[in-house]
This record gives sequence, C-alpha cells and structure tokens, in this order.
Amino acid sequence: MFTFTTFTTFIAALVLFILFLSAAIRILNEYERGVIFRLGRVIKAKGPGLIILIPIVDKMIKVSMRLVAMDVDPQDVITRDNVSVKVNAVIYFRVIEPIKAVIEVENYLYAMSQLAQTTLRSVCGQAELDELLSAREKINSQLQEILDTHTDPWGIKVATVELKHIDLPQEMQRSMAKQAEAERERRAKVINAEGEFQAAAKLAEASEIIRDHPVALQLRYLQTMREMSAEQNTTTIFPFPIDLFRPFLELMDKEKKGKGE
Repeated sequence: MFTFTTFTTFIAALVLFILFLSAAIRILNEYERGVIFRLGRVIKAKGPGLIILIPIVDKMIKVSMRLVAMDVDPQDVITRDNVSVKVNAVIYFRVIEPIKAVIEVENYLYAMSQLAQTTLRSVCGQAELDELLSAREKINSQLQEILDTHTDPWGIKVATVELKHIDLPQEMQRSMAKQAEAERERRAKVINAEGEFQAAAKLAEASEIIRDHPVALQLRYLQTMREMSAEQNTTTIFPFPIDLFRPFLELMDKEKKGKGE
C-alpha cells in the first residue's frame, strides 16, 4: 500500500537522481573541448556533445577551440635609429591541444598578451623606422615566428600577426613630409629635364631632315598657316616662297668670298 513514508522516499530519491544528473551531465558546443580531471589527474579531453562525469570525483575545464583575435596594447618603442614611436598589433591564434593549454600555463590568454607585448617591443626595437614603415610583412613574419615558437609548448598555434598602427611624433611627421616633398620636386625636375632632352633630340633630327630637304620647311610653314587660320583669329598672313631669296643669298655668299680673297 502506497503510504506517506513511501511517497517521501520516492521524492527524495527523485531529487537525488536529478541532482546526480545535473552534476554528471555536461553539454559541450562544437567549438569546445573539456579537459577532464579525475582525482586531480588528467584523463583526456572530451567533446563536443554530451559528457558524463562522476560527481565529486571528476572535474571538467572548458577550452574554446575557436580562432582568437587579441589586440596588443600600444607599446612605446625606440627604434634602432633612435626614433621614439608607439606601435600596436593584433594577433590571431587558436588552441590546438587543450590539455597543454590547461596544464602547461595558468592562464594562456593572459600569458599570450604579456608575451606579445614584450615580443613586439623587442622586434620593433631592433628595426629602423623606414623598415617599420615599408617592410611590415617582414616584421609580421618575425613576430609570428617568435610567438609561435614560444607558445608551441602551450598547445597554441599563432596564425597571423599584423602591425595595426605606428604613431610617429609630430616632429618626425613634419620631417618626413618635407622629405617626401623634396623627393617629388626632384622627380619633377628629372622628368622635365628628360622631356627637354627628348625635345632637343627630336629638333636636331628635324633640322637634319630640313637641311637635306628644304621643301619640308615650306610645307611646315604652310601647315602652320593652316593651323592658325583654323583658330579664327584676325591676323592675316601672306605666304612668301623662301626659294625666291635663294639667288640673293648665293650672290651674297659669292661677294663675301670675293672680298675675303
């Protein structure tokens, strides 16, 4: 016969069973892994999905396997050519071995942040300012290689390191602007000189052609008149054949030679 004592016992057993399930069952997402400790010793990493633990005996620590983007705070750096700059970066990394990430380092996110700051100061301090500004890929590769080497024992893989911003002093910005302006002026003068040289070379070639073919000068003269008349100006030009002056020029040359003799 169902008595009050039996009902109380059933309720107590049901509550204990629910408490047991709440303590024993864990559900991990697709991007999570659970590192299981049994009586303080690592058993293995489980997940994703349904995980059953032994209450009191087992303990689980969740580790995210997703790619983490970490900002590195701006660091004051003195470059190799003694220029003071502020540099910040972003690091992309992921945990590939959750057991190492839990037992080899106390807090891998904090450790990663501190290591990134010191490495950024060290690498940027060994480079010159021009190298920081123009060879960022090289600096990024050096940072990634150093960080990946140090974090490999932690079970962390550094995917990418990118310098985000380099803050220069105002005096250095003005100096670089003057340098860039002087460089542009130099290029402009070189281009202008090259243009003058090419124009002079073409004029020399044209003069040789006209010397061998005098009629070309007359044709050029007529072409110039046509271009001027197309502009509808009021200037009137009368063409005069240059060949008419040739006999007079030859006579003058003979007289000069006769006087010279």
